[in-house]
Amino acid sequence: MRLLLYNIRYAAGTGPGFHLPLPGAGYLRNTSRQLKKIIEFIHSQHPDIVGLVEVDMGSSRSSSINQAEAIAKAIGHSPHFQNKYGLKSLNRRLPIVNMQGNAFLTRYPNAVQRAHYFELGIKRLIMEMELDQVCLFLVHLSLKRSHRHQQMYHLATLVKQATKPVILAGDFNTLWGDHEIGMLIRHSGFINANTANLPSWPSIRPFRQLDFVLHSPEIEVTGFSIPSTPLSDHLPLVCDFQVRGAR
Repeated sequence: MRLLLYNIRYAAGTGPGFHLPLPGAGYLRNTSRQLKKIIEFIHSQHPDIVGLVEVDMGSSRSSSINQAEAIAKAIGHSPHFQNKYGLKSLNRRLPIVNMQGNAFLTRYPNAVQRAHYFELGIKRLIMEMELDQVCLFLVHLSLKRSHRHQQMYHLATLVKQATKPVILAGDFNTLWGDHEIGMLIRHSGFINANTANLPSWPSIRPFRQLDFVLHSPEIEVTGFSIPSTPLSDHLPLVCDFQVRGAR
């Protein structure tokens, strides 16, 4: 199976002009042209599963187009998406922001979807997708270090409840360095699929490993790459894997 993990930044683009004329102004850009390029890239990778972080689910910025649905339709997948904020968050009532989420896309029709939520942080969503042989979790962790570490403890407990081998993927925002992920790995027994610790952010000249695909020992990674495609501020991760002993 091939998993593609990608923080697409709502297809708002990247580059020096993103913060002009004001910091963050790029988040208000129309996303149609950039989304088309992202769709073309994702299609070229032939993924079985796509984990998307920072998806616009239909705001004015995306011309009311749900990006998860648009990408899924183009590559022949089924989309599963959720608002990434807490159920009582004010962000669920603000224009544009209330359409910001994460998504799983998959070509497997029997996927079972669940949503969990962190107790701390602004971005609280934990998406779970269960397939016949594996459970996948998708997250976007907090920018605040103390919240991020509490979220990792939460994840370490949650994934232990899975009855199948697990893949945990997402943007972990490990701004203090790769060592931040060590606690989660120690408590979960997971392995980092990115054995060479290749950086994924920023996409133009990456020097930080913010995006991760972690997996339980029952999963064998048969291929891993970070394509150099600066369509977002993050680079995508492509992970080929199989469950040991599975038929």
